[in-house]
Amino acid sequence: MAGSRSFPLSYNRLTRALVAPLAGRHGRVDVDDSHVEVHVGAVFRASIPRSSIRTAAPWTGRVTGYGAHGWRGTWLVNGSGRGLVALTLQPDGRGWVTGVPVRLRELRLSLEDPEGFLAALEPAG
Repeated sequence: MAGSRSFPLSYNRLTRALVAPLAGRHGRVDVDDSHVEVHVGAVFRASIPRSSIRTAAPWTGRVTGYGAHGWRGTWLVNGSGRGLVALTLQPDGRGWVTGVPVRLRELRLSLEDPEGFLAALEPAG
């Protein structure tokens, strides 16, 4: 894949209004040949080497909150309960939540275009 592609996080109406002051207008995930970069204003950021991504797939688990929250390496960064994908990482990655470093073993994201994001992670050819 040449260049970089950007994928906006998905938000519902309520979270868009509540999150905008902290997260900026839109969170996004950028994918290039070597990294996946997650940017959600001052709330969450991560830079994940593509070589660390073991699996990437739609996620259909239950969503009980919105924002950036997690425990013991499993993190959900979302503004809605739709368009969810999960990345499993090995070795563990590193993210930052309001400036505090966190371990990333599994990262779940809500995206406006989850299919396009997953396709962008496919190897070229």
